[in-house]
Amino acid sequence: MKILNYKLMISGVIFLINATAFSQQKSISITIDDVPNTTKYQKDSFNPKLLNLLDSLKIPFTIFINEDKIYKTEFLDRNKEVLEQWIKNNQAVIGNHTYSHSRYSEVGFESFVKDIEQGEKLTKLYASKYNKDLKYFRFPFNDMGKDSTQHIQIREYLKSKNYTIAPFTIESSDWMFDSVYQYYLSAGDTVKAKAIGQQYVDKTIELVTFYETLANAIYNRPIKHIYLCHDNAINADFLTEIISRLKQEDYNIVSFKESLTDPIYKQEDAYYKKWGISWLYRWIDPQEERMKWMKREPSLSEIEKVYSEIQSNKN
Repeated sequence: MKILNYKLMISGVIFLINATAFSQQKSISITIDDVPNTTKYQKDSFNPKLLNLLDSLKIPFTIFINEDKIYKTEFLDRNKEVLEQWIKNNQAVIGNHTYSHSRYSEVGFESFVKDIEQGEKLTKLYASKYNKDLKYFRFPFNDMGKDSTQHIQIREYLKSKNYTIAPFTIESSDWMFDSVYQYYLSAGDTVKAKAIGQQYVDKTIELVTFYETLANAIYNRPIKHIYLCHDNAINADFLTEIISRLKQEDYNIVSFKESLTDPIYKQEDAYYKKWGISWLYRWIDPQEERMKWMKREPSLSEIEKVYSEIQSNKN
């Protein structure tokens, strides 16, 4: 059964050649949004725990920067220093995530472009210092616009600025797990916090397995996956276990640039809505087929319920 509109795919011949050339080794790259988390940095006595963890693991990673975080605390000089530490790391590839993490479908084209350009200033300065380029852009919330007009308009702008839009195939709502995790830590309930951390690890691996199954159903081979997560407490404490579990499942941890060599990323994205879904879903057509797969995705209802209850209690 054909589940892709072949108008959205590159030619089958190219796919076949590349698929044959690719080994059957599973791989995944780690991408981290909302860098640097200066609020956590301050709480950790100016120790960039996640950066240090990644450095110790000796794995490639890509960061997407919100420069407004530099001004979120009073420690401006220290915050600039930690951003520079992230950028200069030999394993790090860098990307723009806008200055203030604005939502494109809400703020509109002109405001969003200003946010992109404001988010380049320090990053480009440090990138130049360490002979790196700034060529990747990830949309906050992976919101690429409310309709085809907004989608096309921003794509043309990004192309004119030599930006490559950063896709992802897998994410596990780590931001929500992190919110609950930090709530229990703040309450002094380390037992519940640890349980949430373990739940995050298990759910992430479950989602990796699901998306691997989906990819195999579409492409008849392992693809080079891209995992999206964030600079937060739960990853500082549990990303090591996720990486370990991935390796146990025979995944190679590869660079973002390596993942983008997979021909699947040359497909056109004709998903013209604002929802930040996996690129694997964006490429599926028709909508009915996409929804069939989305309904099979492992549920996050358990953490969603706890998160909602905590938010209600706060209000």
